[in-house]
Amino acid sequence: MTTSTDKPRVDRLLEFLPGLTSYSLILFPIIGSFFSPLWVAYYILFFDLLWLYKSITMTTAALISHFRLKASQQMDWAGELKAFSSDAKKLHHIIVIPTYKEPINILRRTLDALNNQDFDHKRLIVAVGGESREDGISKKLNQLKTEYQDKFGYFLTTIHPDLPDEVKGKSSNSAWIIKQVVDKIIKPNKIPIDYTTVTSHDADVILHPKYYSYLSFKFLDDPDRYLRFWQPAVMFYNNFWSIPAPGRVINTFSTIWMMALLSRPDRLVNFSTYSLSLKMLQSVGFWDVDVIPEDYRIFFKCFFKFQGQVEVIPIFLPAYADAAESSSYWQSLKNQYEQLKRWAWGVSDDPYVIKQFFKSPSVSFLNKAIRVLRIVEDHFLWPVNWFVITIGVNIILLINPYFSHTIIGYTLPKLSSLILSLTLISLLVILIIDSKQRPKRPSWFPRWRSWLIPLEFILMPVVGFFFNALPGLDAHTRLMLGKYLEYKVTEKVYHDKNKK
Repeated sequence: MTTSTDKPRVDRLLEFLPGLTSYSLILFPIIGSFFSPLWVAYYILFFDLLWLYKSITMTTAALISHFRLKASQQMDWAGELKAFSSDAKKLHHIIVIPTYKEPINILRRTLDALNNQDFDHKRLIVAVGGESREDGISKKLNQLKTEYQDKFGYFLTTIHPDLPDEVKGKSSNSAWIIKQVVDKIIKPNKIPIDYTTVTSHDADVILHPKYYSYLSFKFLDDPDRYLRFWQPAVMFYNNFWSIPAPGRVINTFSTIWMMALLSRPDRLVNFSTYSLSLKMLQSVGFWDVDVIPEDYRIFFKCFFKFQGQVEVIPIFLPAYADAAESSSYWQSLKNQYEQLKRWAWGVSDDPYVIKQFFKSPSVSFLNKAIRVLRIVEDHFLWPVNWFVITIGVNIILLINPYFSHTIIGYTLPKLSSLILSLTLISLLVILIIDSKQRPKRPSWFPRWRSWLIPLEFILMPVVGFFFNALPGLDAHTRLMLGKYLEYKVTEKVYHDKNKK
């Protein structure tokens, strides 16, 4: 595995940049309050206004996505697909499901959802790939093969060995799986690559029954189908009612954010569970085996190889995922932190993206600038927003109390409070959307407790620190120091719907 000492100096400098930026922006209100409190006040107001703008745009986009999700679930996509009857008969979908220590019932739940698809099962190629380091993986995969091999056109199980120069995780396992599928199924059966898609499918995700008929229609209807990713709405609702209150708060925001991105083509990048053509995936050498965050990496590999012509197309259907959970309250919170730290580790892709920006002069400057700046903004500011917005005003007045006697110092707390109060309108919209999208309350969850769920959002300042700012800083600091993150799969807890 690559270490910090193995990397070129330019790469290490770029890895230092996110942490340097975030720490500088976090420390500026403290240091600046001594020497230039006026500039600190403007800085805080700028972040407050930026936060208000982001709140408005996110909730607007989430509302649009909400209505489009409802409409898409009512559409007869299988019927729409009949317009491409001759081409549709050639179409195959590969489903790549990397797994490590997921309970077998979680995998059964995922495979049952695939078995419920309204698309011809004979043209579904399901590949479940385990890791050799998991005890009992052969027995688990053989059990799944016995139960599901007759339910799909092809059902393949693979075991990924620990190989040198690979980073353990979803990306390297996915690369192993797809190569096995190509060698053992696609080539021997002469399945046309031009009419084959690949779905990177998280092991805990339940796809909507119409996903593959919708994907098939979008694929065949798009003349640029070999330059496209397709992304459903990832919603962390599978275990919504069983996770701790702080987990519900952070996962509600994550779900609404994922929904909103579907209506923001300038920000939409494939995440978690997504599809693309086998032709494009094969042309870039499949997923990289030396990285953890495979989704953003594969997008930008394709984006720069094909001169910025690659786009992510929304699939307005839900893909229900598990939120982080464990057998105890505190372990669930710990697992939530580890999951968010892994997401924040997406910042490790920024050096690659920035280098490709300068190494790709043939790509439209505006196109690549928008893409790269959006990613850099999200990743660099990940740990910064909470500090500036939540405690920025208090810091300046605490360090420099004399500043409160100036006009701007006197009005700053009131103006900042007014701006941030306006974001509560967005919060109300988020709560309404969430109440419409989340699964129905199970019988074992008391009705009176469900009425209190909106009050859980009082925890936002605390949740924002422990499950947003802190994992972001953790990831930035590790990247600066060259202490690269090791992949830790999020623990999964299976809930029998018929039991508490």
